Parts: sequence; structure tokens; C-alpha cells
Amino acid sequence: MELAEGILTIGGDRFPDTDAFVARLTELGDQYGVTIQAFDARYVVGRRHLERAVTLADRERARDNAIARDRSVEILLYAAGRRQIRRALELGVSEGETPTVVLVTADGAGDESGARAAVTELLAERPTLGDSDEARVRSFFGVSDRELAATDASLADLVVERVALLVVER
Repeated sequence: MELAEGILTIGGDRFPDTDAFVARLTELGDQYGVTIQAFDARYVVGRRHLERAVTLADRERARDNAIARDRSVEILLYAAGRRQIRRALELGVSEGETPTVVLVTADGAGDESGARAAVTELLAERPTLGDSDEARVRSFFGVSDRELAATDASLADLVVERVALLVVER
């Protein structure tokens, strides 16, 4: 698994809308033999968050228990800790300038490094993996003050736990 980070601008000449950006990611995924999924970095609490989503999505797909037909959508659902695609899409990118983390992962012999390099060219380079917005993350994942006070776990730990709980909530 590799990550590309940067600022994505949707609404200009290069990507007039999110569909144009997603279409370009799909082309790159096909070209390099990888799965590519973009996330609004403000919802991503760290690399471990995305690693756990990929691991669980792939495990459930191997067990024929996938929620979605498409691997990238399955990964998105796990990263969001949600079974509803519409709700999980909130973690995706949107119009305007968005701090973005793009996950590139092969399911076999794909070229992750080549795909990551190609995706990086689509972004205004800037580290974004640390751009999570605590209030946004807590609201999306339903982490209350009471829950944080009741544990010594970090917010990132609690989000990763929510990702893992998606399997249990069948």
C-alpha cells in the first residue's frame, strides 16, 4: 500500500467535477493494475486507519463477504466504518480545494509505486496525512466526549476500532 498526499482542486480546467477526477483515477488504476481510492485528509486519522481498512476489506472479499462489488468502494466503506455507500462518500473528495490522501494498493502484481507517482502529479504536493480535523472526525465516527474520557485510547485508536467493527455489524 502506498499513499499520495496533496491538495486536490476540483472545479477547474483539469478536473471540472469529481466525476472527471474519479475517471482519471480509474484510468490510472487500470494502467498500473492497482486499486486507487481518494480520501478527504480531514477524515483520515493516520496511515494505520487506511491500512486497517484495506486489510479488512480484502479479508472479507476473500471470504466472499464483500459489501460492495468494487474493491475501491469496499475499502472506502471500511475506512468510513459504514455499510451505506452514500454515507461513506463523505470521506471522499469534493469540489474546491481539498487536502487529499490517495491510497494506492495492488491486489496482486500491480505497480503501486508507478501509480502513486502518477497520482502525485494530479495533486499540489503538500503533506496532508496529518490534516485530520478532530471535530469533523469525532462527528463522523460518533466519538463523544464521554467515550474519550472513559478510555486512554487516542482518537485514532477509536477510529481504527470503528473500522474493525464494521465486520461485526453484519
